[in-house]
Amino acid sequence: MILWVALVVLDRLTKAWARGLREPVTLIPGVLGLRHVENTGVAFSMLRDTGWITAMVSLVFIALLLWGLSRGRREKFYHTGMMLMLCGAYSNMLDRFLYGTVTDMVEFLFVRFAVFNLADALLCLGCLLLMISLWREEKAWKRE
Repeated sequence: MILWVALVVLDRLTKAWARGLREPVTLIPGVLGLRHVENTGVAFSMLRDTGWITAMVSLVFIALLLWGLSRGRREKFYHTGMMLMLCGAYSNMLDRFLYGTVTDMVEFLFVRFAVFNLADALLCLGCLLLMISLWREEKAWKRE
């Protein structure tokens, strides 16, 4: 629970800081930079300008994550993955309800890729951990 709160707070702070950026900042020349972008869609700017539909989809996704967590599974990768996805979805949903958009700021400079935020990274990492959990579970079933 403490980690969940800390990650949501960290994402909220980085987004607040990013909203104050007036000019792009290069962290690692040619590799990584920061630039304030308002995303009206979902992950990687898909479904742009869909308004409150994405906010409602976020609520449904969060409800499904909470349901999945309540199922009592204690496998470490599953639980951690679900919690990371919950952090990311919750913080991005707050942006949608508070501002109508999601604040993004992290940009890879060496490739043309969507600008993203910490919540997006948590969602992706959570999905990866969930896939590992399911893969490990499948291997366990095959051994039986």
